[in-house]
Amino acid sequence: MIAGKNVLAFVMAGGEGSRLHPLTADRCKPSVPFNGKHRIVDFVLSNLVNSEIYSIYLLVQYKSQSLIEHVRQSWTMTRFIPHHFVTVVPPQMLNGRQWFQGTADAVYQNLHLMESFQPDLVAVFGADHIYRMDVRQMIQFHVRNQADVTVATLPVPVAQSSSFGIANVDDRQRIREFVEKPPIARSMPGKPGYALASMGNYIFSAEVLLRELRRAHETGESDFGRHILPRMVKSHRLMAYDFHDNVIPGVHPYEEHGYWRDVGTIDAYFEAHFDTLGARPRFRMTNRYWPIYASPDQAESAQIEDGTIHHSTIGSGSIINGGRLDHAMLRRSVHVEEGAVLEHCIVMERSVIGRGARVRRAIIDQDNHIPPGETIGYDLERDRQRFHVSEGGIVVVPKCAFPAVTSSARLQDRELAMVG
Repeated sequence: MIAGKNVLAFVMAGGEGSRLHPLTADRCKPSVPFNGKHRIVDFVLSNLVNSEIYSIYLLVQYKSQSLIEHVRQSWTMTRFIPHHFVTVVPPQMLNGRQWFQGTADAVYQNLHLMESFQPDLVAVFGADHIYRMDVRQMIQFHVRNQADVTVATLPVPVAQSSSFGIANVDDRQRIREFVEKPPIARSMPGKPGYALASMGNYIFSAEVLLRELRRAHETGESDFGRHILPRMVKSHRLMAYDFHDNVIPGVHPYEEHGYWRDVGTIDAYFEAHFDTLGARPRFRMTNRYWPIYASPDQAESAQIEDGTIHHSTIGSGSIINGGRLDHAMLRRSVHVEEGAVLEHCIVMERSVIGRGARVRRAIIDQDNHIPPGETIGYDLERDRQRFHVSEGGIVVVPKCAFPAVTSSARLQDRELAMVG
């Protein structure tokens, strides 16, 4: 119970993540790895659990198997405590043979879960962002203002407004207009050049949500941002919660206040990783008062045989054997061989960076064995012929693009090295 209210959460984890391709070639966006041992979905789930919201339905759709396996292994709640669960829910197709048509339709197709749980409030949150948030403070704001819907918001430059739902509010933070991804938005009062953007996180009074979803289904409305919220502004009390008012314990003064990133593109995803690096990062992953939970880690500790390492993160089970790392983020069980160079790189599980290989400004997805002497990120025209290169010049090497060499080939390499 929060503020005397029984809360149920729906997490919208069905995102295809086409702008993150090829990282989403065979996994959905919330399942994409982040930092040393997390996945993107871990942030919203950690925020909910840390906020004492333990009843969570994760609505999935596209390429969801890796996400299902991650939740099964990492987010199992005890069966001895009633109403404590994180449950993955694919489209049930109870009302016809169709996938989720939008965020509102996804919740509508699971109204039976809400009716069975009988909550007072329903949290509908996205699964695609990097941030910390105490949802209890947003709920208290919702209750205090007697809102029907509360939308979490934060200022963004007007030039970026076409990527967000934009709320226009009065001096009491009541939403008077809501427009989904307008080409041009009005500036906020007192903050020229900035518009108030929705974070895609909502608190609904349960009775209102039930009624509005049924109405939306009858009229063919399928999305909260495009359809339901703009219509409800005229008949209901919608409030904008200022995310910058949210206070998280354990955050250091040097961290960026109100850190929130939509990692929906390769460039944004890449840059967010490096916001977590260093002794004074913009966003510190370790916070014992508000942890971001990760999958169980049974791997042994990382081993550093030799090499030069600057401003980098090395995952468990990794071996550094004489390479040079500068702003490198290695997930689990990565092997960096002698003479290899990694500069501003993300390298995912079970990858090998071969002897003398050079990689910069690149994302190496899991299970890649970069050949000895290979170069990636030094000739973007050549890289574009082989891989995806983002607008910002980040090279993305998809899973298994360089398959593991056979044991006989490895033996031949060793023999050649000994001769040399």
